[in-house]
Amino acid sequence: MNNPEEPRKERIAKVMARAGLCSRREAERWIAAKRVKLNGKLLDSPAVTVGESDEVVVDGKPLPGRERTRLWRYHKPAGLVTSHSDEQDRMTVFDKMPADMPRVVSVGRLDLTSEGLLLMTNDGELARKLELPSTGWSRRYRVRVYGHVDEKRLRDLARGTTVDGVRYGPIKAMYDSEEEKRKANAWLSVSLSEGKNREIRKVMAHLGLDVNRLIRTAYGPFQLGKLQRGGIEEVKGKVLREQVAGLSK
Repeated sequence: MNNPEEPRKERIAKVMARAGLCSRREAERWIAAKRVKLNGKLLDSPAVTVGESDEVVVDGKPLPGRERTRLWRYHKPAGLVTSHSDEQDRMTVFDKMPADMPRVVSVGRLDLTSEGLLLMTNDGELARKLELPSTGWSRRYRVRVYGHVDEKRLRDLARGTTVDGVRYGPIKAMYDSEEEKRKANAWLSVSLSEGKNREIRKVMAHLGLDVNRLIRTAYGPFQLGKLQRGGIEEVKGKVLREQVAGLSK
């Protein structure tokens, strides 16, 4: 049994993520790359725990103290990569962050040509938590497709579907309005809870539909609303605590 008076210790990757440096997976890769020291010694494995008295140094700089958890809504334009670096040297969403922003990570991703709501946080552990399907949060989109829409096949997506051997969970998809049924390029309202890589594009292609625009309008309780393209706005701390269980003040 743990002694309640003993200082609490946590996995080093988790501590690095909570400090806002990176995600937990990135932390593990940094450790493997010999970029992290613990109490003066290079680490070669993330299988260690640290406490408040331990000194963690990343790339020669002490690990910053944990800040209060913060979350921002960002209206991602098409044409930006959701990554801290890109092997093709394309512009990333992080290149567009305001100069006074702390280091942040994205909650999930939007691919290069997708746009709309992207949540950003200074807490890598929160990002990981909000990405898990177990949150039960739906991700809602407006999707413009070209082609003949088979409404029965569209409704059947609610039972889940398999494409090229990959099983996708339930997807709710419907026309935005009755008028859309008569258009070659129709807008659909789509919602899902899992969000695998390029899921909507792959599933729509399976139905013979070409996605030519994809806009995320909501992620759980957080909505794009009237946020201008390229705009960023912090979620108030009170609202964040109300929507995400377990956050301290």
